[in-house]
Amino acid sequence: MRKGKVIAVAGKGGTGKTAIAALLIREILKLKSKDKENEDICILAVDADADSNLPDALGISYDKTVGDIRESLLEDKHRDVTLDVGSQFEGKIAEIVEEEEYYDLLVMGRPEGPGCYCPVNHIIRMIIDTLTKNYDYTIIDCEAGLEHLSRRTTRDVDVMLVLLDTTLKSIRTALRLKKIAEEIDVDVKKLMNMANKIPEGAEEKVIAEAEKNNLEIADVIPFDTLIQEYDLKGMPIVDLPDDAPSVVCVRRIVERII
Repeated sequence: MRKGKVIAVAGKGGTGKTAIAALLIREILKLKSKDKENEDICILAVDADADSNLPDALGISYDKTVGDIRESLLEDKHRDVTLDVGSQFEGKIAEIVEEEEYYDLLVMGRPEGPGCYCPVNHIIRMIIDTLTKNYDYTIIDCEAGLEHLSRRTTRDVDVMLVLLDTTLKSIRTALRLKKIAEEIDVDVKKLMNMANKIPEGAEEKVIAEAEKNNLEIADVIPFDTLIQEYDLKGMPIVDLPDDAPSVVCVRRIVERII
C-alpha cells in the first residue's frame, strides 16, 4: 500500500503549473517542519513536462532524464534484440533520481519518439505504482494539456490541482480534463480547479466565467510580479519571500489538502 499522498498539478500550458508545483513542495516542507513528529518527511518531485522547468524553479540541477534512459536502452536493443527493455527501464529509473536533503527529483524529459516500446506511455503510472511508496508526498508537474489523462498515466492521484487563468482556452482545458477523468478509469480522488495568475480586481469575473461553464473554483491565486522577476533573474521560485502573494495562497491550499 502506498505510504503517502500524490498531488498532480495540471492545466493548459502557461497557467503556471511549474511555479505552483515548486511552491507546493516548499510549503509542505515548511508546514511539516513545524510538526516535530513529521520532521523527517520526504517528497518526490516529478517533472513530467517535456520543457523540464521544475529543476530551475527548485534551484537544483540534474544529469539525466527518463528520455535519456529511453534513448540509451533503444541503442542497446539495436545491439542485442533479446534485451528485455521493460525490466531494464524500470531498474534504471532509480539511478537518475536526484537526491536532495528533504526531497528527490525525477525529470521525465522527452520520453517518446520513433521506435517507442510498450512501457513508454505508462512511465508515470509505473512511478506512482513503485517509487511513490517510499515517499510521504509526490508532487507531479504534469505536461501541458490533456495527454497525461488521455493516456491514463496519472492514475491513483489523491489530489489533482487543475490550473486555469483569465483565458477561455484554460477554462476549456479544465472542462476537458474533468470530462476525461470521468470517462476513463483514472483514480483521481479529488479534483480541484484553481484560478492562477489572476490580476487584482479580476477575481469575481474569472469565478463567474468558470461557473458559467459548470466549473467550481476552489481558490484564487493572484498574479505575482515577483515570480516574473525571479524567472527573469534566474532565481529559484522556492526562494520567494514568505509574504509573497503566491506563497501565501499556496500555503493556504497546502493547509487545506494535507
